[in-house]
Amino acid sequence: MPSISLSSVDMLDRRNTLLLSVPLVLVLVVSGFAFVVELDDTFMETRGADDVWLIKFYAPWCTFCKQLDPVWHQIGSELRSLGSLINVGKSDTTKSTGLAKDFRVMNYPAILMLKKDVKYNYPGPRTKEGIMDFANRVAGPLVRSLSSVQLFQHAMQRHNVMIVYVGATSPLKGNFSSVANELIVHTFFFSASRDVLPKTVSLPSLPAVVVFKDGTYFTFNEELDGDLKSWINRERFPNYFKIDSYTLYSMGESGKLVLVVLVEEKGQCEESLRFKGLVEKVAADYREIYSRHFHFGFMEGSDYINGYVMGQVTLPFIIALNLSNDGYFLPLGAMETERHLLDFLNGILDGTIQGQGGNCAYQRMSRLIYDIRVTLTLVFIQAPLLGCLLVSIPLTMVAMFCYLCCKHRPTQSDDDDSVAMFAPSLPRRKQTNKKSD
Repeated sequence: MPSISLSSVDMLDRRNTLLLSVPLVLVLVVSGFAFVVELDDTFMETRGADDVWLIKFYAPWCTFCKQLDPVWHQIGSELRSLGSLINVGKSDTTKSTGLAKDFRVMNYPAILMLKKDVKYNYPGPRTKEGIMDFANRVAGPLVRSLSSVQLFQHAMQRHNVMIVYVGATSPLKGNFSSVANELIVHTFFFSASRDVLPKTVSLPSLPAVVVFKDGTYFTFNEELDGDLKSWINRERFPNYFKIDSYTLYSMGESGKLVLVVLVEEKGQCEESLRFKGLVEKVAADYREIYSRHFHFGFMEGSDYINGYVMGQVTLPFIIALNLSNDGYFLPLGAMETERHLLDFLNGILDGTIQGQGGNCAYQRMSRLIYDIRVTLTLVFIQAPLLGCLLVSIPLTMVAMFCYLCCKHRPTQSDDDDSVAMFAPSLPRRKQTNKKSD
């Protein structure tokens, strides 16, 4: 009887374990796909009136859509395992063009939520955590009630910024609910009674709208702050925090300038840490002076700002952005001390530091040329053959157009023939004139 060594037995066990694990993996993958429904143009007629849907609109050729696909199936599987009432779907816009038109899809991948005939567009990063937070926020009540001190403290621990309505039913509460319906895609909205709030919170009158953030609170004053929606848009961000490109885009609605420190994505140097600490300190110590005009934060990496200023910036770097007109302000000198940073902020406010950039026709054309140049450079680095093909196609079309124009241009011999054709008619015209005379 042949003997089997211990190593052979181990190999057999490993092979059997692998064979058993393959069906399990396939089951998990298939189950993840089963929780995401493919939608077509009949969706709006066949869906339930009270159904809540989270939908991804994609195109087969879109690389970012393909990258999001496994995340999307994880979201569908996790929402189903949690017993959520949110349905997860996806739609190919090249086939279901009518559905894409109904949701006004402009780019890919587009993530929208449908709840009671209201469509909510997801403006955040394409990550599982960000999308799940958005889905749970929109699917729940527009205004969440904090009925006890424990619930209020729990919400304070979970959220960096809390927007709370305090008081009974009033016209202000109706306005608050209307604003929540528009801005629920960005942040949570809460309501509470006065006895739920901490004893240290002093409110001049009720009802009131209060923002809790950065260890303190701010009360809405219609006479000083104007429109409630604009005020919430300004105050729904922390005073100093990490900013990404999606957040920066949404901050454009606040009407404030954004002072940003650009630092390395990994392995931040001592100078970067000093810049971050300097801006954070000024944002905290001078909040009463500058919070009405500035947001403060830091960004990791410089790709977004490189496109914004149409050039390469050296990290670490400090810049103030005017997102309302695509403008920006740069320090006039070195940023070594707190006094230098304060002079920079004051110079922006009093106009001694001139803004650059903007969204005029010249700047838009320059930004378009810069984006094309950067894109082609990346294509030539990563795929030289594709880059040559992309450049050769427009050049070939221009060359063909020039050739056709030159080919159909009349020559000197053609002009002589046309003159000779009409020359015999000249004496005949003279003779006719004599008879008429």
